[in-house]
Amino acid sequence: MKNNRLAETLIYLLTCITILFIFIMLVALDFPIIPAALFSTAAGVLLLYMRGRKHLSNNTKQKLPKLSSEKEAFYESKGLGKEDIQYFRQTMQNAKHQIKKIETYMTATGKLKAIENRNNTIHLTKSLFKEIIKEPNRLHEVDQFLYVHLPSLADLSEKYVEIDNHQAKSKATYDMLDKSSQTLDKMCQQIAEDYVEFKSDDIEDMEVEVELAKRSLDKDNEFNHESIHNEEV
Repeated sequence: MKNNRLAETLIYLLTCITILFIFIMLVALDFPIIPAALFSTAAGVLLLYMRGRKHLSNNTKQKLPKLSSEKEAFYESKGLGKEDIQYFRQTMQNAKHQIKKIETYMTATGKLKAIENRNNTIHLTKSLFKEIIKEPNRLHEVDQFLYVHLPSLADLSEKYVEIDNHQAKSKATYDMLDKSSQTLDKMCQQIAEDYVEFKSDDIEDMEVEVELAKRSLDKDNEFNHESIHNEEV
């Protein structure tokens, strides 16, 4: 376990160093600072994305539950072939593991509980998980959620709890915990954005329905007004 945590820490450290190196190189080549920062950050996100896919690959050896004929027929009705079904199931199995970690660690301290309650993170991650299960053909739309945001939140919340449980803490430790909690808050906000983006079609449909309902009410009110106005007393 400690070796895995050390490896994870080194990966994040190397990613940060790579981002900084790319940024310095671009600035040295007379790139404008803002585009250089955006490009180097994008490179960092890509590295984390690749890490997420590799991490998924390392976890796919876990035995999956037996696939029922009904579920297989459902996947096929959504246009998934056998390899697609296998990949989807492995992806969601890994996501389920990450969500369980988030539920464990985001409720382990008062600070993280407050962040979770403010953002409703656990409920949203579970809800989005269920929505993806219903629409497996939309897996490509949630790459960032599954391979970057979810594992990053699970890993950082775990590290936060581990450090917060230290018996003695220095000022630097408290500062790090404070910065980490701010980052975790932003991660939770990103999870909420992932959910809203995935459900954007439903929201747009509701907006249309509301507008139609309002117009219908306006017409009814106009009709009722006219009928009363023209009625002889």
